[in-house]
Amino acid sequence: MGLWTLLLQLHLVFGVSLTPPSDVSISSFNMEHTLNFLPGPGTPSDTHFTVQIVNDRKNLWRPVVGCLELTAGQMCNLTRVFTDPYTRYKARVQAFTTTQTSSWTESGGFQPMSDTVLGPLDVSVSGCGNCLILQLKPPATKGLQCNLQLENLYKAVILHVRRTRDGAQFRLNLPYSEEKVIMYLQPGVEYCVSISVTALFNSNHVASKPHCAFTSHPPSRSSLYLLVGLLGFFCILGFLITGLVVNGGQRSFTILRQHLSTSLSYTSTSSRSEELDWANWF
Repeated sequence: MGLWTLLLQLHLVFGVSLTPPSDVSISSFNMEHTLNFLPGPGTPSDTHFTVQIVNDRKNLWRPVVGCLELTAGQMCNLTRVFTDPYTRYKARVQAFTTTQTSSWTESGGFQPMSDTVLGPLDVSVSGCGNCLILQLKPPATKGLQCNLQLENLYKAVILHVRRTRDGAQFRLNLPYSEEKVIMYLQPGVEYCVSISVTALFNSNHVASKPHCAFTSHPPSRSSLYLLVGLLGFFCILGFLITGLVVNGGQRSFTILRQHLSTSLSYTSTSSRSEELDWANWF
């Protein structure tokens, strides 16, 4: 009986008796890297978890400061320890209590440059007559290291342009820069632009929400009403002038005809008087 008790105590102290963590994975968004995991089935509530990482250049596991005594549901931030975006990393998690430990559970391989998801840029859009000006900059992150890595990572931007009036759309693929101009658009028309960014070795990207702007200020309703009113006024004025011209022409023709009739009547009367005078003379 004493031997079995001793063996049991040795198993509790040195044995692997906790269920290992599961679903160990690394997620990354805009070069901010996070380790996620789940406690194994039946894990006691007082269990803690410790994290280690390794890279393919130095095959030596090392603990992650700040992730040595995690509790269930906590995540481990790996952004500062994944210093080289071109290196491939792995992480592993172990559960432990004061008397027990589990085996290690490893994540899959992860390379920051190719595996991070490139989120939407910070975008502002303004009109410039028959064009749109886009101001682009990397999204705000929690550290200077992430900002520098993002700026060095961006290679191109994909612009999805849609005309609000009728839904006509087109796509542009341009080199990345902080300012872009979309030319040859219709003046006074609203367009919406969705933007995503790509990298040389990374095709994981999320497009921004549509950002809309007019190429130039559209005419206000009062201006439209004024324009319609002026157009109606000039139409009526044109009709009146045309009517006056036609009516005046008809009156002039009537007066001219009356004048010609009077002249012809006078000429006829004069001729007859002369004939009578000549007859009386003889």
